[in-house]
Amino acid sequence: MKSPLSLLLSLAGLLVATAPAAHAAAGCDLLRSEVEGKIASAGVTRFSVTVVDADAPVTHGKVVGSCELGSKKLVYETTPAAPGTPAVAAPAAKGAGSERILTECRDGTVSMGGACKP
Repeated sequence: MKSPLSLLLSLAGLLVATAPAAHAAAGCDLLRSEVEGKIASAGVTRFSVTVVDADAPVTHGKVVGSCELGSKKLVYETTPAAPGTPAVAAPAAKGAGSERILTECRDGTVSMGGACKP
């Protein structure tokens, strides 16, 4: 069975592979909603995806994408379980440099890995 993180990354890759060029210009709320749907379909139940300014520090959670031509970023975070309920394991962290980040580039294209071509 795949870990929730590997499922999330696989689903994010599918999102990029199937996204038409017009999707790249979609608003952050639409992209956030799509990412939430993919995470939920992977079986994760207690999480949030928030949109913050690109310059905002991320102290909790993980950056999983960007939107509005790089001026905003999407942050994924698991939420704690209510007392007495079994916890869903948070995705295991991978080694540095192995992150796959869904990124809307300034030219309107979408890339995986956070690297936009100049």
